[in-house]
Amino acid sequence: MPFQNEIVLFASVFVLFGGLVTFFRLFGKSGIFAWTVICTIAANIEVLILVHAYGLDTTLGNVLFASSFLATDMMSEIYGKKEANRCVKIGIAANITFIIISQSWFLYVPAPADTMAEPIRTVFANTPRVMISSLAAYVLCELYDVWAYHHLWDWSTQKWGNKRAFLWLRNNGSTLVSQLINVIAFNLMAFAGVFPWNVIVQILIFGYAIFIVTSIMDTPFLYLARHIADKHPELETN
Repeated sequence: MPFQNEIVLFASVFVLFGGLVTFFRLFGKSGIFAWTVICTIAANIEVLILVHAYGLDTTLGNVLFASSFLATDMMSEIYGKKEANRCVKIGIAANITFIIISQSWFLYVPAPADTMAEPIRTVFANTPRVMISSLAAYVLCELYDVWAYHHLWDWSTQKWGNKRAFLWLRNNGSTLVSQLINVIAFNLMAFAGVFPWNVIVQILIFGYAIFIVTSIMDTPFLYLARHIADKHPELETN
């Protein structure tokens, strides 16, 4: 099917961002925490797949990981800085736990009739490097994202005297820089020596291009989440 990868990538933005907002509507703060765990683990598996889309090679996982920035921005906007940082810490704990669990599988000796151990070993052979790279990048960019979000929020409030205005500014201003930190730190740590440098450069360019698009596209979903919180105040205590 022509442009299948492009269509799926574009559609995944709406599905994943919409999924996060749905988790929030159904489960409140716990839904955002749950989504953070899901996307931080799944993105580190998905990123092992290299696809060709929009004329360049890129790894998957960019859109899924971008939803973690929306998650922390939602947490910042609705629940405050302390809970946003807690969301980041939960993501860190999920990464570390999954590294330990996934690597423990290889301590077992497969039965003679086993058919899955080797494929699983192939998939997760690079998991420690990918997961550790992701963990380091996640810590750097997410903590920066939370700090920058509230720094811009305080600045705009002091300058214009309206605490609720300029949500788009604090959302995009924090996310665009934090995602640049993420795409450079993660891809260099994870794929240097794995892919040729010309492929890595393509991954960096395309990865950040996706993050620019997703940063802009996640803004309506953040406004929607705040609208839902305003309409359902019980979610702010849930």
